[in-house]
Amino acid sequence: MFAGGTTMPTSDTAPVLPGALGARPILSLRDRLRGKRLGMPWSVPEAMFHEPLVRQKTPIGDIFYIGDPQLARHVLVERAAEYPKAEIELRLFSALFGQGLLGIDGELWKTHRRTMAPAFAPQAVATYAPAMAGSAEAFVGRWSKLADGAVVDASDEMTALTLTIIARTMFSGEGEGLEPLIQEVLRGAPQFSDFNMLDFIPVTRALRMRGREKRMAALFRPLDDAIAGMIAAREAAAVAPNDLLSRLIAARDETTGAGLSAQEVRDEVITIFMAGHETTATAMTWIWFLLAKHPQEAARLRTELDAALAGRTPTQDDLAQLPFTRRLVDEALRLFPPAPGISARVARAEDELAGVRVRKGAFMVIAPWVLQRHRSTWEDPERFDPDRFLPERSEGRPRLANMPFGAGPRVCIGQLMAINEIVFILATLAQHYDLELASDAPVELKHNVTLRPKGGLPMKVRRRSRTAAAVAAE
Repeated sequence: MFAGGTTMPTSDTAPVLPGALGARPILSLRDRLRGKRLGMPWSVPEAMFHEPLVRQKTPIGDIFYIGDPQLARHVLVERAAEYPKAEIELRLFSALFGQGLLGIDGELWKTHRRTMAPAFAPQAVATYAPAMAGSAEAFVGRWSKLADGAVVDASDEMTALTLTIIARTMFSGEGEGLEPLIQEVLRGAPQFSDFNMLDFIPVTRALRMRGREKRMAALFRPLDDAIAGMIAAREAAAVAPNDLLSRLIAARDETTGAGLSAQEVRDEVITIFMAGHETTATAMTWIWFLLAKHPQEAARLRTELDAALAGRTPTQDDLAQLPFTRRLVDEALRLFPPAPGISARVARAEDELAGVRVRKGAFMVIAPWVLQRHRSTWEDPERFDPDRFLPERSEGRPRLANMPFGAGPRVCIGQLMAINEIVFILATLAQHYDLELASDAPVELKHNVTLRPKGGLPMKVRRRSRTAAAVAAE
């Protein structure tokens, strides 16, 4: 039975990547895909944006690239237990973040996820709104000190803002002193996601991963020590603030009643702090880029913000009054998912997808960049069109056609928090400023784990004139 529900004869055939790729494994296409290594999904062969399933034969076995949302659902949702995360992905994230959600699997992952879920439930996320909106409002003040038209790197600016937000939501502001340590980690971490064929051969993989793990441990040690000290101080405090760190320390598994150990809290804090701010900063960077490229959509955004907010800082209750803003965010995340690349799974047993035999041990690659630009699902997929996400145009669209935060049991636990943060930032800053590209030069893409503009994104910060809605509100 094929994942879409139609009976088909089983075979070993599926569209195969061109012979020029030879028998190269998934993570060593550097010399084959226009000189770019895989992990940069915009450089994948065009066939992947048309076919439901593409196979690549390699010395280590078959690798399947999934482009059909229903097949992705089969792997990530319906048979998630039969397609665990690839060991190499788990090893990388565990070396980066310890035993946080990104680096663990199986029963340990289930326990952590259950224990942490209440801290990311809608009612909990709503309590983080003042920190998000307040941090964005403070950034309005930061930009007010710039000359009109001053050039900034939007990527760096959004990183600075999201670091402030995660510090306030996680540590009630006590973590702002961590920024230099985090910047050091951000500078050093990308080198660890550059894989090649040797990472897939068992003998060499073990040696290379041990070396990576030692270097990553050294890179993270200063940040690790600082966060461990903050956790210890919080646990010893008689009264603790109602922030994300306190929620993690107090969290209990609803099944067993057990909480997270100090080390487990540390690992989850590192995971949330690093992954959370980076993905949100990346999303905001590309939103500014898209608004600069599409002035008509930028004008629609300003009209909605002026009517709903009239110049004031948004609150949690305002989010429901900003439907176009949310559609714009959804479309930006479709075109530029912060983590666009590989979500690798391994077939635990033989299976069948679209009538094609999947052998035990085969790698399954599900890339949001491909699914969210796939020609079978999206009309004119390269076009920026926020109204794709109107209810009447979304009807019948497969859920996994758009999965910037993943899907299935392992969907990002912080998805709602990230969306709210992006909307708060955009709704606050866009009321006061327009950003223009500082140059007509093409913007190149750089991908390690997240997707950034290569060399940053220079933009001019332009002050908006006071709106009629804002004047009327006074």
